[in-house]
Amino acid sequence: MMKHFIRRLLEMIMGLLFFSVGIVFTIEANIGYAPWDVFHYGIANTIGISFGLSSILVGFIIMALLILLKEKVGIGSIANMVLIGIFIDILMYSTLIPTQETLVMGILFLFIGMLLISVGTYFYIKTGFGIGPRDNLMVVLTRATKIPVGICRSAVELLVTVGGWLLGGMVGIGTVVIVVGIGFCIQITFKLFHFDITGVKHESLLDTIKSLKNS
Repeated sequence: MMKHFIRRLLEMIMGLLFFSVGIVFTIEANIGYAPWDVFHYGIANTIGISFGLSSILVGFIIMALLILLKEKVGIGSIANMVLIGIFIDILMYSTLIPTQETLVMGILFLFIGMLLISVGTYFYIKTGFGIGPRDNLMVVLTRATKIPVGICRSAVELLVTVGGWLLGGMVGIGTVVIVVGIGFCIQITFKLFHFDITGVKHESLLDTIKSLKNS
């Protein structure tokens, strides 16, 4: 049981690392950030903190709201909130992924980023440790409003994009490409891995602790 838990944990961390590298590729594409990243950069630019710390701060606020609403929070939810921000800061400070100056290279970096984000999403969701706070927010809004999840997601992403842009975040052609293309990339990735997301049963933090105690 413990070996199985450790394997799942490592898969989750690997998935979040892939996800983080993908985000940095979309940032360094330099042709417009993804909606939430526009917002994260806007917050970072306004209060003078790092991009990664901004991501953690926003995730923490959403997580606190979800806990107040008695939503299920798992290890994966907490790791998503913390590790992605840490990984992003490390990668950006290392400058291993250079900022692109041409549109062609920017588009290439953007597609590499979306591919890595999709693979990372597969690995971290399949572990069943819980989804990240931003994804969970979409679920809560859909349940509360009875509005289709696609519309809720689009509405939230439009709101955070506008808010981030007003705070100085970069909006461009890359923002549009990501909004349109990321779902398609994730769908293809899941199909390649023969992964059915509806079959994943996510554990709360309490469920995981109980499972470890009983092992």
